[in-house]
Amino acid sequence: MEKGLTHIFCGEGKGKTTAALGRVIQAASVGKTVMIIQFLKKRRSDEIGFIRRLEPEIKLFRFERSENSYENLSEEERKEECQNIRNGLNFARKVITTQGCDVLILDEVLALVTAGIISCEEIRSLIELKDAKMDLILTGAYKGEALWDVADEITVMQMVKCYCSCPMSFS
Repeated sequence: MEKGLTHIFCGEGKGKTTAALGRVIQAASVGKTVMIIQFLKKRRSDEIGFIRRLEPEIKLFRFERSENSYENLSEEERKEECQNIRNGLNFARKVITTQGCDVLILDEVLALVTAGIISCEEIRSLIELKDAKMDLILTGAYKGEALWDVADEITVMQMVKCYCSCPMSFS
């Protein structure tokens, strides 16, 4: 029997979500069920559209409603978005407790700690709910060293050199 692992992809460098997506593509290619729940991600239609094309093997969920990034919202809009984010976390909890998939990515969940929306203890409680067979992948710039003792694999991304601040261009 395969043991499910908890992976953390963190740090200020680029590639955390990309690394997590690589893992889920591998998992889906061998018939595992995969879900991604994204938090605090800007709505880039090209990226979302690509992931949506991978359905039904890889299912993507987003609970935030605003088109604007969280840090650019008014106080009132942030309160509303926080409730949407909490709904996403409750959904993640349900997926974990019901073993709703083989691999679950909580993309940018660590950024919720930095934004003051949730605590490391709340993330820890999600990790501790995980079934022994489920893989759980957490991403975010926040390193979350307080969670490292409950993770099986930790990768800290570090930007060494970047020619610009824009997303990678393939055109």
